[in-house]
Amino acid sequence: MSRRVSLPAADDLFRPTAGSDRPAPDPTADPAPEPAVRAVTESDRERRQATERETEREAARLRRTSGRVRHDEKMTVYVTSSELHDLEHARLVLRSAHGIAVDRGRLVREALAVVLADFEANGEDSVIVRRLDQS
Repeated sequence: MSRRVSLPAADDLFRPTAGSDRPAPDPTADPAPEPAVRAVTESDRERRQATERETEREAARLRRTSGRVRHDEKMTVYVTSSELHDLEHARLVLRSAHGIAVDRGRLVREALAVVLADFEANGEDSVIVRRLDQS
């Protein structure tokens, strides 16, 4: 009897998740067109940007993430390959352009803290309510 251990092949380790009936997205395809947006005046845009900046600053002051500590809870989130690509791109830009080295988990926790702080501060006018209401 052989004492060798049988290990799974790479195809078994890196396969699509179960229940995924859709084919993988074509990376060469054009992204979906943006929905039509009503015309906004320059003063509306400036006012909204100033409000968003203030909201982000206030949200950052109100809510802090756990940072680099041992976490007791775990949550699994499934993302598309393009969402994972965008997350990794943001992580690399933070590192190269801003000198901030973070892992994907910390980046997600920071983003979650900002969104939840905005939700607490602005309620139905928050970014998350507007985005979820559109879907």
